[in-house]
Amino acid sequence: MMKKHQRYLLEIYRDVVNDKEILLSNVDKFHTTKMGIDRIRKNLKLDTNNVVEYCKNKVLDKNSNIYKQGKNWYCEIDNIKITINSYSYTIITAHTIN
Repeated sequence: MMKKHQRYLLEIYRDVVNDKEILLSNVDKFHTTKMGIDRIRKNLKLDTNNVVEYCKNKVLDKNSNIYKQGKNWYCEIDNIKITINSYSYTIITAHTIN
């Protein structure tokens, strides 16, 4: 029989998995603004103008750590952190992390 704290941890795990699935199932809605493109290219030192596709690929990577805090999704992978609005799926920013 599961103890109360084990049930609680299982519920949290299910919520996290469900959250990640929500973001992954809406990856086709990702977009950003002109300012967002410029900001992300500068922050990540990217040569491509297709930062949306770049960010989609990072989010879809099986090694990405995806979590939701407040109104934003965060994806951390390869020392990069991508911030995505959870309502509009706008890629707000991306930057390197140490």
